[in-house]
Amino acid sequence: MKEWLTAAEIAAERLPGLPTTESALVRKAKRHGWTESHLCRQREGRGGGAEFHIQLLPIDARAAYLSRAVASRGQAPEAKRTASAQALWDRYDRLSAKQKAEAQRRLDAVNRVDQLTNGATRQAAVAIVAMSLDVSTSTVWNWVRTAQGAAKADWLAALAPQHRGRTATAKVSPEAWDFLKADWLRPEAPNFEACFRRLERAAQEHGWTLPSAKTLRRRLDRELPRAVQTLARRGTKAAQALYPHQTRDRSVFHAMQAVNADGHKFDVFVKWADGSISRPIMVAIQDLYSGMILANRIGETENWPLIRHAFADLVESWGIPESATLDNGRGFASKWLTGQQKTRFRFKIREDEPEGVLTALGIKISWATPYHGQAKPIERAFRDLCEDIAKHPKFAGAYTGNKPDAKPENYGSKAVPIETFRLIVAEEIRLHNERAGRRAAVCDGRSFAETFRASYENALVQRATEAQRRMLLMAAEGVTASKRNGEVMLGNNRYWAEPLVDLAGRKVVVRFDPDDLLAGVSVYGLDGRFVADAACIEATGFADMDAAQRHARDRRGWLKAQRELLRLEKRLSIDDLANLLPSPAPETRPAAKVARLMPVARPASDGKQAGAFSRAVEMLEEMRGEVVPLRSRTGG
Repeated sequence: MKEWLTAAEIAAERLPGLPTTESALVRKAKRHGWTESHLCRQREGRGGGAEFHIQLLPIDARAAYLSRAVASRGQAPEAKRTASAQALWDRYDRLSAKQKAEAQRRLDAVNRVDQLTNGATRQAAVAIVAMSLDVSTSTVWNWVRTAQGAAKADWLAALAPQHRGRTATAKVSPEAWDFLKADWLRPEAPNFEACFRRLERAAQEHGWTLPSAKTLRRRLDRELPRAVQTLARRGTKAAQALYPHQTRDRSVFHAMQAVNADGHKFDVFVKWADGSISRPIMVAIQDLYSGMILANRIGETENWPLIRHAFADLVESWGIPESATLDNGRGFASKWLTGQQKTRFRFKIREDEPEGVLTALGIKISWATPYHGQAKPIERAFRDLCEDIAKHPKFAGAYTGNKPDAKPENYGSKAVPIETFRLIVAEEIRLHNERAGRRAAVCDGRSFAETFRASYENALVQRATEAQRRMLLMAAEGVTASKRNGEVMLGNNRYWAEPLVDLAGRKVVVRFDPDDLLAGVSVYGLDGRFVADAACIEATGFADMDAAQRHARDRRGWLKAQRELLRLEKRLSIDDLANLLPSPAPETRPAAKVARLMPVARPASDGKQAGAFSRAVEMLEEMRGEVVPLRSRTGG
């Protein structure tokens, strides 16, 4: 696709809103300042001339040119003609009824010229038609030439008027227009008045030509599609909302064939068994066919044991689904649930990773798009439950509001006991499932529960065996057996059985009940073979996994608080401390007042030795500050 076109090439494309002759296009380019833009350049090669970038074309003309280029890429000549014809008819559809009537008048004239040509010359036929329509012969000749450039089936669209009427367009410097678009199409989404004020200052500095603010505002809306402005100013998510959502047909499923699961944090303060107060999280599983909520569990955090319990309830009550759409959170992507799933990308998949419980049950897992509620139908159910549960009369005073600036007047005045909260949730979910008048296509006015039961009675649903139930009620973790005797540690508890001695120092898979770590564990090899049931030989850890996780969380919080306290107490860095210390003073050596001579033997009578000794004594005395005659000391 060429991005730089000459005036003749643009005219030959017969783009909507543009002249179809080179001379007319050149006049339009000069009138609209194309030749002064940085998007105009000198053409290389023989003949010279100017080339214009397709960015200078009006939005409709640019769209038509790009669509033709994409459609014609790699197509056969017939396919290219079809794409060109489609562009002609697309332009024809956008014309008014008056313009379409004019196109029909021109088509009738061209057809009459063809009819008259059989008995007269073409010039005579054109003259006769021009006289009957009270137009010039050159006009009729233009219609004939236009029709000859297209297939006969496309003559009506090709002969449609090209002009849209005279539109007065105020002149604006290309640099000013680029400046305004760059300022307007920003994520900060400044208002137009501020952008125009900045544009006025820049135009005054650089001598740009500007029309009025209203003219520029209209031009922005005319030349920049709404989707482009939304994408630039409000982001990808807002732009995606302009694209129509997908309508999913649930009738392709039957009951318990596919489910979707997600977690929801309620806007209610509850009081837990240990006296702590926080907002609870519910993990719920919904049947995709009927919309019925099949199982749920409530806990303090969205962790894998809570999700496992919810799926255990599902399998125990209704059977094993064929597929499940899960939220993309860390709890659902835990290796204890979905380990070795090929579509699991949140964590690194390791070769020694244990097989997750859902994977072992043969449930095919797919993941919902993050932050995209339409990918999880259960979000619609959560919206209903927020109104029915969070604002329940028994929770008055415990409701927190659905956002920080929507707190009720009685915020924080009450916390609901967790057992009371669980009873209300169970009752409201039952009412939610049994409410009649559902408008979904598969429901047809029935409730979710009625729709589910009608399909479930005739569906082939796999029921879980005792072995599968035990596997679901246990969790798996890859640990290394002790090199000394093969014992394994889990949650600060030690487990051992005699067959583990042969696995000393090797990786094993431990399946256990996180609610009762003292009951022992089952040990498997990495190939899935059962090894032994190992008893707990030293109960130093917690009895349930939730308590162990809560303790670890509290310990991390305490340590974080200690680090913060230490940071607040240490107001000076080590460099600041060093800079506050005084500089070391230069070293001074005190002068000696007394000199002590080392005892020496009396020099011999040799004259040379006596002279050397006398000179050494005199030098030593001078260094001490006292010159003592040698004779006074020796008596000589």
